[in-house]
Amino acid sequence: MRDIPFVSIIILCRNEEKFIGKCLDSVIAQDYPKENLEVLVIDGMSDDKTREIVADYCQRFPFIKLLDNPKKFTPFAMNIGIKNAKGEFIILMGAHADYAKDYVSRCIGAMNDSGADNVGGRVMIMPRDNSLTARAIALCLSSFFGAGNATYKTKITEKPVEVDTVFGGCYKREVFDKIGLFDERMIRNQDLEFNIRLRAHGGKIVLFPKIISCYFPKKSLREFAKHNYDDGYWVIYPLSYGLKTFSWRHLLPLLFVLGLLLSLAAGLFAKQILLLFCAAAGSYVLVNLFFSLVVALKEKTPGLLFIMPVVFFIRHFFYGLGSLSALGDVIINRNGRNRRNQKKI
Repeated sequence: MRDIPFVSIIILCRNEEKFIGKCLDSVIAQDYPKENLEVLVIDGMSDDKTREIVADYCQRFPFIKLLDNPKKFTPFAMNIGIKNAKGEFIILMGAHADYAKDYVSRCIGAMNDSGADNVGGRVMIMPRDNSLTARAIALCLSSFFGAGNATYKTKITEKPVEVDTVFGGCYKREVFDKIGLFDERMIRNQDLEFNIRLRAHGGKIVLFPKIISCYFPKKSLREFAKHNYDDGYWVIYPLSYGLKTFSWRHLLPLLFVLGLLLSLAAGLFAKQILLLFCAAAGSYVLVNLFFSLVVALKEKTPGLLFIMPVVFFIRHFFYGLGSLSALGDVIINRNGRNRRNQKKI
């Protein structure tokens, strides 16, 4: 019988009083032996009740510890956790999710079976509440039209598949000793950059469909727009550091917004180009309505037909707008000084 390895779970949080308890409950419910488990909650100096909630869990469960992240941003939290972790395997978790009770044991089993350097599973995108808007946002992020070919979000597979990134990744500790920690310049998308680096060093990332977690995205259109703007910005801005962290799916919103804006501007001087803009915009509207109709019919909720087109548009337009803004910053070479779109954990 194999020895049971010691596992370190790192949970990143800041101002998560509404979610951290549920997240920790799902970790406590894991079927993995608690004597072979530690949970490090890395808090970005929360100013709500997050720290009080975590402190209470620490008192009741000695394998849970609270660590401070004075710099507040995500990559610093990741690195603080890794430096303090004692485990042979390290699992990175977010407070906006909860995890199936066999999440840890399946991750370790997958590691042993596959020889991968990083494994993860399917993410079930769940609405934060029962409002039509929250449901539409969750459905958008679960659909091909909203998430592209992000396998861990959209594709139901029966067999393990090698991928470029996973959510809630379980890493071999030796990976960080070999290729270093997360790049602390990467305020967002630091996992993409790290996994690109991992694969460049011959590492293997595998998605196992039976490893399940649930993620709860933003619930208001305003929050959703800002989140997508920030994501779009940070998928392009790393170019200013000489880093490429995007694939084709990340560029489509940028091309969409850039194409619309350029054709509209040029169309003011040439009717033929204005017709091109109208054709492109009209085509997008039709495609958007088609996917919205598919979602509404599948969910048997007619009201979604009215909100889904708005949510899809916000997803695409604000992501692309963020990327366009970042492209401008890269071009004028601000050398990492621009941080107006930094977002804390």
